Amino acid sequence: MNNKIILLVGLAFLFLNVGCSDFLDEKSDTKLVVPETLQDNQALLDRIANVLGSNSISGQISSDEIYITDSDYNGISYEADKRLYIWQPNLVARATGNDWGSCYFRINICNTVLNNLEQYEINNAENVKGQALAIRASIYLEAAQIWCVAFNKDTANTDLGLPLRLNPDVNQKSVRATLEQTYNQILEDLHTAVSLLPEKQIAVTRASKATALGLLARTYLYMGDYSNALKYANEALGINGQLLDFNTLAVTSSYPIKEMNIEVLLPTTIAYSPILSSNMAKIPPTLYQSYDNNDLRKTAFFRSNTSGQILFKGNYSGTSQRSSVLAKDELYLIAAESYAQLNDINNAMLKLNELLVKRWKAGTFVPFSASTKEEALQIIKEERRKELLFRGLRWADIKRYNRDGDAITLTRTIGGEAYTLPPNDPRYAIAIPEDIIKQTGMSQNPR
Repeated sequence: MNNKIILLVGLAFLFLNVGCSDFLDEKSDTKLVVPETLQDNQALLDRIANVLGSNSISGQISSDEIYITDSDYNGISYEADKRLYIWQPNLVARATGNDWGSCYFRINICNTVLNNLEQYEINNAENVKGQALAIRASIYLEAAQIWCVAFNKDTANTDLGLPLRLNPDVNQKSVRATLEQTYNQILEDLHTAVSLLPEKQIAVTRASKATALGLLARTYLYMGDYSNALKYANEALGINGQLLDFNTLAVTSSYPIKEMNIEVLLPTTIAYSPILSSNMAKIPPTLYQSYDNNDLRKTAFFRSNTSGQILFKGNYSGTSQRSSVLAKDELYLIAAESYAQLNDINNAMLKLNELLVKRWKAGTFVPFSASTKEEALQIIKEERRKELLFRGLRWADIKRYNRDGDAITLTRTIGGEAYTLPPNDPRYAIAIPEDIIKQTGMSQNPR
């Protein structure tokens, strides 16, 4: 079994390195190495580093959650990362090991498992199939936030989406679907996964029904469908809505939030970039200062270096590894925002306060209140930014907030030169790697 899996992962790695869209016409008979039993295919999904690791860096680098100094910037060897940081319109993907390749490498593993289950008519495969569908959907949703514009129901049927590769056939031509088709595929995968998955798995690294429900909530939130976002966030929390009480954490320790903790629904991690490293990525002072002194996140999430700059330590990995988990705290915030968008201000604040009371020093938290929808949304958006810091979510949030009129402008200065990213700029849909465009003939994002 192990040899089969190693061979298959090696084959997938070959696809990644030769180009993940058409694989540069490389041919191989995957039947020779594909696992043919249920246990083999489960084991393939259980290879955490290949399936749940190396989530995209592009959104995290591009967002306003971090900054780096001029000396940091000048010391970076990856020119593409530097260009990404200052929102350049092109050449923002490394030649190898880039986000596009990582996404389609992971998608190919899911596709291979799904193909195996059908081709070899494997029995009792509902759980494994559900896991593969949920993970594939999560990767497509991740990718859509990077290479597509924010979902707008009025234009989604013509906006550029992603090439939807749904099987491991290396000869399949890559063609960009519409954004509507892309989101429809994500929703189809997740709804099917919900019907197949158990409420609990033997390990949190295996997607459960709550995982798929949580991903549905995230997807509908991005689409601006707040009724469904609320529905699925509450359904996921109805399975188990238990939160970490930060009063029980050793908040002054190096990494106080342990991996696989009770909030985690899918423990994904972000790929490495020096810009995102624990010593280089600085937190804007205004963001740090927005935390009340009785808010335990101010100690649990942050440390200062010898220069007094603020660094982030609140990874949900228990280490310096940047963690892009799907977790229950996000679902509380999705529910709160959705209630507010639906003008149910009372329940919006109740749901927000359920989360925040677990984040503040015991006996000090005064529940937030709001008298208008706009006031509630402002509070919830601020708390969402403070709670979900360094989860790889802020870039998507900025895009959808600007879609809805928030007019957020991003600015950075390097070497005395100012760089600006205005609301709804075409660069919010990051350039697809130029070699992929050349190889496949797909349309590049407008620049």
